[in-house]
Amino acid sequence: MIPVKGYAAHNQQDPLIPWDFERRAVGPDDVEIDILYCGICHSDIHQVRSEWRPGIYPMVPGHEIVGRVVTAGENAGKFKAGDLVGIGCMVDSCHECPSCKSGHEQFCEKGQTVWTYNSVERDRKTPTYGGYSNKIVCNKDFVLSVPKSLNLKGVAPLLCAGITTYSPIKKWGIGKGHKVGVLGLGGLGHMAVKFAVALGAEVTLLSRSENKKQDAHRLGAHKFCNTQDNEQVKPLKRYFDFIIDTVSAPHDYDWYMSLLKDNGVHICVGLPPGGLKLSGLSLNRAITGSSIGGIPETQEMLDFCAEHQITSDVEVIDISYVNQAYERVLKSDVRYRFVIDMATI
Repeated sequence: MIPVKGYAAHNQQDPLIPWDFERRAVGPDDVEIDILYCGICHSDIHQVRSEWRPGIYPMVPGHEIVGRVVTAGENAGKFKAGDLVGIGCMVDSCHECPSCKSGHEQFCEKGQTVWTYNSVERDRKTPTYGGYSNKIVCNKDFVLSVPKSLNLKGVAPLLCAGITTYSPIKKWGIGKGHKVGVLGLGGLGHMAVKFAVALGAEVTLLSRSENKKQDAHRLGAHKFCNTQDNEQVKPLKRYFDFIIDTVSAPHDYDWYMSLLKDNGVHICVGLPPGGLKLSGLSLNRAITGSSIGGIPETQEMLDFCAEHQITSDVEVIDISYVNQAYERVLKSDVRYRFVIDMATI
């Protein structure tokens, strides 16, 4: 067993505190990684507070992990000590079903997707612990190669916020000639803007906050619309081919779908409490959702980011600041992702 230092929640009310635990020894198919940086995702807060389902405690959150290989098992293939690597939302699956074999491990048909934390290993009893820690051991098939040209601090959020937006953009073939609205400018929204712009689409940032306009343009958006201003909204009726909706608060889907052309597509990557509500008036338009991508697509995304020098905009923090960071995430007081420097543990 490998001794590890981390931060854990011991129930859904109390703050995260230091917690020592153990990782499994490195097996022939495993990679041991020293964690350098770990992003804070809003889903970490949901899970720590048992807002989606009862949590498994103690819980060590974190699924936006960047680090360096310490030890690689004899079957670990391309990985060797010193390699820069990443781990996202998954650390294992059945490896055998059609979904897993086709690179969509998040949809494992045997129900054996093992999430990076607040989950159990394939033995269905051993808890998984995430990246708010100094070490992790992971099956080689779920370890990603991180291009050396990228700033590591900004890479960590790519493993969730990045792939969550990249995957539907690629699935729907968004690119040159398309008019794309990005709804919301947070951790997901700012990545959607960067990817869509890099792929040649015309991008408009849709926000209720006029103070997001300057940042929208800085990130590459061609246009900005304050959706509270009717004069700004009028020219955008039936305008977009796609809207990428990153908002996790309740909002009027029918209203936003009125901005789509006939046969336009509204892509939800944020899920409000209570789910989606439509009146049925948005006919001749499609609404769809997307979660994370599979491992091959996540590697493709990292390589794309290296080609276009894309990383997340981050605020790097000491791990002792994690509880204050959670409160700031809830207030949308971060541009646009907190990343924990694991050297501070």
